[in-house]
Amino acid sequence: MDFGPFWLTIKLSLITSFLLLIIGIPLAYYIAYSKSFFALVLEVISTLPLVLPPTVLGFYLLILFSKNGPLGPIWEKLLGYQLVFTFEGLVIASLIYSLPMMIHPLVSGYRSIPKNLIEASLTLGKSKLETLLRVILPNMKSSILVGLVLSFAHTMGEFGVVLMVGGNIEGKTRVASIVIYSAVESIDYFTAHVYSALLLLLSFVSLISLYLVNRRWSL
Repeated sequence: MDFGPFWLTIKLSLITSFLLLIIGIPLAYYIAYSKSFFALVLEVISTLPLVLPPTVLGFYLLILFSKNGPLGPIWEKLLGYQLVFTFEGLVIASLIYSLPMMIHPLVSGYRSIPKNLIEASLTLGKSKLETLLRVILPNMKSSILVGLVLSFAHTMGEFGVVLMVGGNIEGKTRVASIVIYSAVESIDYFTAHVYSALLLLLSFVSLISLYLVNRRWSL
């Protein structure tokens, strides 16, 4: 049995989670602490992928990434190949699809930090960046871990967005969820069982690790 799609799924989930953390820390900071209307709009936009059907999101991303879309021609001109039906396209689509899984825990983490702790740091002459790195982030490590695990698990199980943007190209965009769908269609229940069991096990291990670490940190 070929486990290439399973490892491709792990690779996609790890890259997506790491990039979302980099994107999420400043974005969630702005959403959590800004009182502007634009921050509210950003929070709504970052939540949309959570409530939109994956096929709807996948369809509009396909239009966006296509040769006739706003982003597709720019990507092809700069890098020399189209964005749809590529691993890079899957990564960008996964960043959008799993954005709420990172943003929501981080925003909650920022808002849980006592204001007097932040004010004390600023009063002692620390800059906002120093306060963020030395005071805020170390005190919300549980939220960061939750964001990473949820982003990883959410990306690992995506189907509609992956199918619309990446298709089913072996070695490039054929991830585990696509294999399960294809196996069921061809009545290959053994392959479907194996891949489903692997994803179920990995999701269980990820979540139980999250709860164990958070329990230890809370003691």
